[in-house]
Amino acid sequence: MAEKQISLPAKLINGGAAGIIGVTCIFPIDLVKTRLQNQRSGQQVYKSMLDCLMKTLRSEGCFGMYRGAAVNLTLVTPEKAIKLAANDYFRHLLAKDGVALSLSKEMLAGCGAGTCQVIITTPMEMLKIQLQDAGRLASQQLVSRVPCSSPGCKLLAVSPVLARAYNVGPIAFPRRISATQIAVELLHTQGIKGLYKGLGATLLRDVPFSVIYFPLFAHLNRAGHNSLEEKAPFFRSFLAGCMAGSVAAVSVNPCDVIKTRLQSMGKGRNEESYNGIIDCARKLWMKEGPLAFLKGAGCRALVIAPLFGIAQGIYFIGVGEFLIELYQYGRLSP
Repeated sequence: MAEKQISLPAKLINGGAAGIIGVTCIFPIDLVKTRLQNQRSGQQVYKSMLDCLMKTLRSEGCFGMYRGAAVNLTLVTPEKAIKLAANDYFRHLLAKDGVALSLSKEMLAGCGAGTCQVIITTPMEMLKIQLQDAGRLASQQLVSRVPCSSPGCKLLAVSPVLARAYNVGPIAFPRRISATQIAVELLHTQGIKGLYKGLGATLLRDVPFSVIYFPLFAHLNRAGHNSLEEKAPFFRSFLAGCMAGSVAAVSVNPCDVIKTRLQSMGKGRNEESYNGIIDCARKLWMKEGPLAFLKGAGCRALVIAPLFGIAQGIYFIGVGEFLIELYQYGRLSP
């Protein structure tokens, strides 16, 4: 990976653009991941990733696949910009002229990047999860005919709106309110800490992720390169980002399941709450078994691989060069 310095504004622009493009491409799979991770044993609404995609499309339409995308697209620009630029900055601080970083220093730089990004990641995912999981809660209420009694549900269901159920005609689904309304309600009732619910679990996921991801990406991206200054082409960075992202995503999936459960305010019938990371991990192990920690792992790999592949590819070659490469590729294609 090139250690050549780029100006901070360029890094932020590249990182932000990379995040927006990546999220737009993979958001429906991210929605499926959240819903699968929040399912409890014996109360499954969805049988698999494909089943969840099809049922969501049938019952909520194409726009339902992007439930919560607005908050993600709004905040992913600073989140990805901070993550990528922070890693680059820490690598520069730890580097010596002409000498490649040792693995321990690469991991330290990744740790710094993961720690910095949670400033944006925690409230972003907190709000996104409420909107993504609302469809699962609504479907469970329709099946059980029992309304959701959790305090968090009042933020998700305001007034009924007609939608199409999986295999029947139009039926009343709760209308989901916006991320802004949820944020205002949280700030009013719980203060700023309401938006940072699950901060510890987010750190537990994102720091190890970055420690694994960034060094692995750096080594894959510069494989076969003799010079640290040689810039890798887009598709090399894309593939390196996909491979490194998949490995890191599956490695920290148990932490992601815990984070998702802790940040979900809305609970379905007989779905219990958790008093912190240890309590959540213990209840998952005791009541749902060790396989519960792997829920959504396939979806997460499918989300993270292209997201970080696109993000790293665009970040390292720049938005302008990416568009030029895309144009040239289009001209050469039959």
